[in-house]
This record gives sequence, C-alpha cells and structure tokens, in this order.
Amino acid sequence: MPNPYDLAVIGGGPGGYTAAIRAAQLGMRAVLVERDNVGGLCLNWGCIPSKALLAGAEVLNLIRRGGDFGITYDNLSADLAVAVDRSRRIVEGFVGGVETLLQQNKVDVVRGTARLTGPNSLRVTPQGETIEARNILIATGAVTRSLPGIAPDGDRILTSREALELRQTPISIVIVGGGPIGCEFAYLYRSYGAEVTIVELLPHLLPNEDEDVSKQLERSFANQGIAVRTGASVAGISVGSNTVSVRVQTGDAAEDVRAERVLIGVGFGANTDALSLREAGVETDEHGWVRIDDHARTNVPSVWAAGDVTGRMLLAHVASHQGVIAVETMAGRNPPPLDYDQMPRAVYCQPQVASLGLTEAQARERGIDVRIGRFPFRASGKAMAMGDTEGFVKLVVDNATNAIAGWHIIGHNATELLGEASLATALEATTAELSYAVHAHPTLAEAIKEAAQAANGEAIHFFTRRGA
Repeated sequence: MPNPYDLAVIGGGPGGYTAAIRAAQLGMRAVLVERDNVGGLCLNWGCIPSKALLAGAEVLNLIRRGGDFGITYDNLSADLAVAVDRSRRIVEGFVGGVETLLQQNKVDVVRGTARLTGPNSLRVTPQGETIEARNILIATGAVTRSLPGIAPDGDRILTSREALELRQTPISIVIVGGGPIGCEFAYLYRSYGAEVTIVELLPHLLPNEDEDVSKQLERSFANQGIAVRTGASVAGISVGSNTVSVRVQTGDAAEDVRAERVLIGVGFGANTDALSLREAGVETDEHGWVRIDDHARTNVPSVWAAGDVTGRMLLAHVASHQGVIAVETMAGRNPPPLDYDQMPRAVYCQPQVASLGLTEAQARERGIDVRIGRFPFRASGKAMAMGDTEGFVKLVVDNATNAIAGWHIIGHNATELLGEASLATALEATTAELSYAVHAHPTLAEAIKEAAQAANGEAIHFFTRRGA
C-alpha cells in the first residue's frame, strides 16, 4: 500500500466518501478507513432506510382515502415487515453503488477502526496497520444519545436504529423528542395503526423551525390521531413485562403514559471516543464536537473534519459539502465557505416540512426589518387536484433588499421545493425576480411564486391586502 497518501479519511459516511472521491478527482491519492459498511449512519441507519419506510406509509395512506378518487378495496392489510425488507434491499443497493464509485475512483478502502497516532499518521485495528498521509479528514459521524439514567435495551426502549428494523407495528408507542426523527417515526407508526404519543421538552414540535410551521404540524398530527405533549419532560421510564410506563411532567402536573414501546429520539453526540484526539492535540468543544473553521480545518494544520462529528449541522448534505470544501482547500482551490444559515432542512413526515434560512423570529432578533409573504396550498390547483391541501409557503422577506431571508414550507411533498429555494438564495433572488419567473401550471412550485407576490400584496390566487 503506497505511503504516504495525500489524504486519509476516517469514516465512510456522506462526509467521508464524498471527500475521498473528490480528492481522487483532483489527482490526490486517497484512502478511506471504515469499520462497517460505507455510507455511514445516513445511508445504512438513517436517511435512506427511513425514507423508504415513509414511502410505504404514504402509499398506505393514499390507499385508505382511495374513496375520494372513486377507488374501493376490500380487506386492506399492511405488513411492516415487508416494508422493512424493502428498505434494507434499497440500502444494500446504495451501499454497493458507493463501493463501486470508490473503486472506480481508485480510492483504497481499509476495514477497521482508526485512531490518530500523530498529525500525519493513523493506526488501524484490529490488523495493526499504520497509514501515513499528508492530510487526515475525520468524518466519524455521531452516535445516538439517550436521557440521563435511561438505557435503551433494543426491545422495549428503542433508539432509531432498532426502530428501523422493527418488523411488527407496536400497538402503542411513546416517542421522546419532537424533532425530525420523532416526527417522522410518529407519522410512520401512526400510518401502520399504532397509538402514538410524542413528548417534546420545548413548546412546539420541530422547535428549530418557524413557529407557524410547527403549529401547523401539530394541527395536522392531531387530525391524524397523534397525541402531542409539548413543554413536557420525561421524569422516568419503567419497563414491565409487556408494557412501558413513561412518567411525563408538564409544569406541576405529571401523568403516566403506558405503551408497548418507547422510542428515544433526543439527538446525537460526537463519535470520537476511539480517535485519540487529545493525544493528537485536536481540539473539541465542551460537548465533544470537533472544532473546525469555515474550511473544515481543525487546530492541527494537517487534520480536518467534516460531517456530524463537527456538530455544525447534523445533515448528510452538509457533511458532503464540508468534505468537498476540506478537500478543495487542501488542493488550493479556495472554495467559498458554507453559510450555515442557508442550508436546506427537510422533515419527511406528511405533511412534509422544508425550510432554508432564518425563521421570522430569528430575523427579527437580528434586527432585520421583515415582511411576510404567505400562500396556502388550499389555493393551489395542483394541491387541490392531488387532494393534499394542508399547509402553506411562508417567505420571510428583508424589506431593505426584497431578498428572501427565510423559506418555510409545510405541505405534501414540500421537500421537493427546496431546490428552487437553494438556487434562488445562491443567486440572491428578490421577490420581484421570483414573481417574474414563470412557473409551470399546475405545480406545487407555483405556491412559491404566489408567496413572493403576496409579500407585495399582489398574489393572484389568494387575496392579500397591500401593505398588510
């Protein structure tokens, strides 16, 4: 094996394998160390399998309302195990595709666990191999967190990983955490017939999203029969032979919510325990995330980091872009740094949530004088034709420049509208430019155009008073 490499990547997730391939494209000799399957948490136990399962839930819900379209059926049944098997086949195919791409780009792949032995060297176990490289990229991702004093057992108390392999729909489930993971699993299990309760510590579901969007999701979940406890904490969990009892504290009141299972979806911590970062002099913050600058450098000049391990934004597309920025900086290309405010965010329950930029509250806190453009999907011809009219597009507009400071969309398949939001933001589009851009009719994307027009009191298909 040639030494030294130009780049050694630790971790084969979206940040790691993307960086290795980009390095190869730029003529660098790259090696990737991965202890499990390439693709990381996202591909194997996150983004891809969860979306495959959610696709099944969407089909199931569409069939259930087939009567609206003149379609009837008898003896409908839904087998979660079949959906899980399908999701694993999709994962296997995707993993194979990434492995092929690495081979085609002549990236060496070493199986094992790596730790830093210096600014330019790694030790891989169990085989004991030493790898030397001019640059090292840490892309080890994150690990699931639990609540203090509560240990998931993989049976009654689950993490998202066990939930993705759960082959029988629970009769009832309590989901601790109302972020993207919690909301997606709530929609999934409710679609397959489970009684679902979400417990969220903060005042609203998806607390990092615009409050109007969070309130709409809460209304939509209530209509689906999902129970939501916000502003509530979990004081304890006790496991019985067939049930779990969750002590839920809301202000001064407490209640015991019983269910067949509990899913802990409260977030992640940095996956750095095996890396020997301290011995290598690599700095982490108070929570254990690897500190990086705007071009993914750590405090050690030859060591870089990308993806969830940095704690910047735990999103696969952010990890991939960080990995590319790191490699292009190594190669002297001087890429522009990421603007984390402008990273697209997506939640795949139905209605879906899609956002980019600042919430209305964040914009006002930063002293930006804003106005709001809003267009409801109930006024969208395409949404009406599909029978999915929940939600809206909300644009937070900077009055000084007419630029879009924030994009907030909730509705059926809303995440597919994020491409326009990203491109328009990159091109610094204004409400006028969005208004003059011709959108095909009928499409959901027309709602973006109309929301931009609504910001000026000029929406055509929804009345908005000018200056309101």
